[in-house]
Amino acid sequence: MASNNAPIVVLDSGLGGLTVVQALRRVMPGEQIVYFGDTARLPYGSKTAATVTSFVRQIILYLQPFGSKHVVIACNTATALALPSIRKEFPMMQITGVIEPGAKAALAAVEKLANPVIGVIGTEATIRSRAYVAAIQKQRPEIKVVARATPLLVPLIEEGRHKTDPLIRLALEQYLQPILEQKPAALVLGCTHYPILRALVCDMVGDGIAVIDSADQCARDVQARLRERDALQDPTPKELWLRCFVTDDSPRFATLASRFLGVTIREPEVVQPDLLYAGIVAQSPAELVAGAGV
Repeated sequence: MASNNAPIVVLDSGLGGLTVVQALRRVMPGEQIVYFGDTARLPYGSKTAATVTSFVRQIILYLQPFGSKHVVIACNTATALALPSIRKEFPMMQITGVIEPGAKAALAAVEKLANPVIGVIGTEATIRSRAYVAAIQKQRPEIKVVARATPLLVPLIEEGRHKTDPLIRLALEQYLQPILEQKPAALVLGCTHYPILRALVCDMVGDGIAVIDSADQCARDVQARLRERDALQDPTPKELWLRCFVTDDSPRFATLASRFLGVTIREPEVVQPDLLYAGIVAQSPAELVAGAGV
């Protein structure tokens, strides 16, 4: 079993999972985090379940030397397509995703309502998987779930466009209108990129709709699981707390990562996909030598 001082591993197809890192840092400032963004092989949303599962498997194997105490699949698409299989392949590891916590929060938001409607926006693969529909209706079959793919949002966010950009607002208006016509009581941001736009979405949908941030809910779920296992570190914030890996050294990574996290981070370490395919593992020092600072 991993020690309490072991890091939390967060993996994603790109940068969106950094919103989960930000949320983890907010609720558990004493934890060390290893982040892996598979930037050379994104988007996962256009790939098959078998391909996405193989990518997730390769990343987990690569990061095994860190002896993580918890692995977060911080990608709605990968959670929907790969989580069940990955849990079976790594039964000794604690592995969670972002869909169950988001669905649970949406259910809590409509708990006292009869026959409510819940809206979900996400990537095409996440919506096609119907993972949110299944997770919600498993608990309350009578709930109507209106799920809509919003494929333009991720590239717009990763281009660095701000929430004030008219293209962002126009895309959201087009995507949200069919959902709002169904009068939802809650709206799940079913992609870890979308918390960047949460304030704008809240403004557009109004006070009567609970907007569920899946990244925040995921972080609180991890915190609860670690607390239950008595595996939390001392809450004192650490100066060196984050180490990042990417599969493509995009010059936008540091800029966007700083925007997602609110702090300046050091350059990520590049892992060529060929190393992942070959089953090579990371060199893991005793402590995280690459960190983030304000």
